Amino acid sequence: MNRLAQFTVVRAGAAPSVDAVAEEYAVAFEYNGISHAVMLATPADLEDLARGFSLSEGIVARKDELFDIEVIPSDAGITLRIEIAGAAFARLKARRRSLAGRTGCGLCGVEGLTEVVRALAPLTRGAAFPLAALHEGMRRLPAQQTLQHATGAAHAACLVAADGSIAFVREDVGRHNALDKTLGALAAAGSAADGALLVTSRASFEMVQKAAACGCGILAAVSAPTAAAVRLAAKLNLTLIGFLRGSDCVIYTHDEGLDRT
Repeated sequence: MNRLAQFTVVRAGAAPSVDAVAEEYAVAFEYNGISHAVMLATPADLEDLARGFSLSEGIVARKDELFDIEVIPSDAGITLRIEIAGAAFARLKARRRSLAGRTGCGLCGVEGLTEVVRALAPLTRGAAFPLAALHEGMRRLPAQQTLQHATGAAHAACLVAADGSIAFVREDVGRHNALDKTLGALAAAGSAADGALLVTSRASFEMVQKAAACGCGILAAVSAPTAAAVRLAAKLNLTLIGFLRGSDCVIYTHDEGLDRT
């Protein structure tokens, strides 16, 4: 399925022209044949989305509990048929719920208030990460945001290495989906904790929770965090950075995780 469509549009003072518009499809998640969630997403890197969502939402505790992912398009949308281990499926059935999520649903499948905050252990801190690398990563990222360049409607997420290089760039109309796609790609490569996560959006509570659930200790956003995100990051020993633009940023939690020299 295509990531974008072409439409004839009219701009003020100009003749009609063809414009690129981001595609958005309903994507249904099925675990061992049981429907779990439906959300709107960009139809690209869907195996990464399935893997990242499964891990970041705690449906599987480890990537080896995820056996198979099948992407099935239809006239109604796309179904992700995901096979998971029996123990993981038993946990899922114990809290099984059915929902319809908006674009980039942040708390997909949460039925009650007590399910919002998951029991996650604080992250173990490694060597301080160079702040200069985050600035360099943000400088490099726009060149790889092909869907955003074409449509102006996509968020991106990626991994930044200590030398400022970026990898696992993923885009989606939903910011949570972009992050889950990157987390899924990282898990497949076995390198989720080797660097910092960068997102071209605000940093909300559930994005901090997703990063921590996948073992990532640094989350940097181009925009602001929410208060709930700051409190959760402080609790989980995660370094949270906002307003990462040019040479500026705001460090909200655990600045000891950064080398600012």
